[in-house]
Amino acid sequence: MTKQIVVVALGGNALLKRTDPMTAEAQRANVKIAARALAPLADDYDLVLAHGNGPQVGLLALQAAAYKAVEPYPLDVLGAGTQGMIAYMVEQELGNMLPFEKPLATVLTMTEVDANDPAFQNPTKFVGPCYEKPEADRLAVEKGWVVKPDGEMWRRVVASPEPKRIFELRPIKWLIEHGTVVICAGGGGIPTVYLPDGTRTLVGIEAVIDKDLAAELLAREIGADLLIMATDAEGVYADWGTPAQRLLTTVTPSELAAHEFAAGSMGPKVEAAVRFVNATGKRAAIGRLEDITEIAAGRAGTSVVPDPA
Repeated sequence: MTKQIVVVALGGNALLKRTDPMTAEAQRANVKIAARALAPLADDYDLVLAHGNGPQVGLLALQAAAYKAVEPYPLDVLGAGTQGMIAYMVEQELGNMLPFEKPLATVLTMTEVDANDPAFQNPTKFVGPCYEKPEADRLAVEKGWVVKPDGEMWRRVVASPEPKRIFELRPIKWLIEHGTVVICAGGGGIPTVYLPDGTRTLVGIEAVIDKDLAAELLAREIGADLLIMATDAEGVYADWGTPAQRLLTTVTPSELAAHEFAAGSMGPKVEAAVRFVNATGKRAAIGRLEDITEIAAGRAGTSVVPDPA
C-alpha cells in the first residue's frame, strides 16, 4: 500500500532553542530529541524534512565577519553551509533511530526568488543570537544591521523573499518513490535569481528564505498529503500574549484571516498552512515537535482544514 507523504518543517529555533548556547553540542542534543520524535513518522509515512536555519546562518555570518583577511561569505553561501551542517546532524541522529536498511538522503536545494521582491526593502527574517536592546543597537550601528524585537530580546533581521521555484524537485520525488527519508529545502533553500540578461545564468542573492513558505511550496509540488510546521509552541493561539489567549485546535483559513500573527515567527507558519490548504484541499498543522505523532494523527496542535464548500 502506498504511504501518505508528510512534509515536516522543523523550526531553526526548535533545533537550537533561543536560550541554548550556540554550540554544536547543544544543537546535536536538540537534533537527537527531534530524531526521537520523528522516527515513528518514518514508519507510517513517506517522510520529507525541511528545516529552518535562522540561528545557525546568523552565527556563521558572525564567525565569518570575525576573520578580517577576506570579505565575509554572502548569505546564500552561508545558507548552503547550514543546509549541510544541520542536515548532517539530522540524517545521522535520525538514522541512528531507524532500521539500518531505511535509506536517508540530503538534497542540497536551491530556491528561486524575485530580485525585486519587496522583502528586500523590509527585512523580517530573524537570524543569529538574541541580544539585549543596547547591544543590538550598538551592533546595528557598527555592522549596518537592521534589528527588531523577538519576544523580550532583539535580533538581526534580513530579507526573506517569497520562494518561487525549487530546482531539485525531480531528484526529491525520485528518492521519495524509492522509500527514502529526504532532508531538503534547508533554511528555505539557497536563495537564487536569474541574471536579467537573458542568459539563464543562476546566481545567489543575499537573503534567507522563510522555511515554512518554502516547505509549503515543496509540499504542494511533490503532492504531499499533510504539511506540519513543527515549532516550540503548542499551536496557534488567538489573542496571543493577552489574558484572553486561547489555543486554536481546528480552524479554517477564513477563521484565521480574522486574526493577526507576528511577521517573524507565527505569521509565516499560518500563511504557509493557509496556502497549502487552499491550494490542495488537504490538512496542514502547526505544533510542538514533541507532539509530532499526535499532530499527524490530528490529536494535538492546530489543524488547519478547508473552509466548508
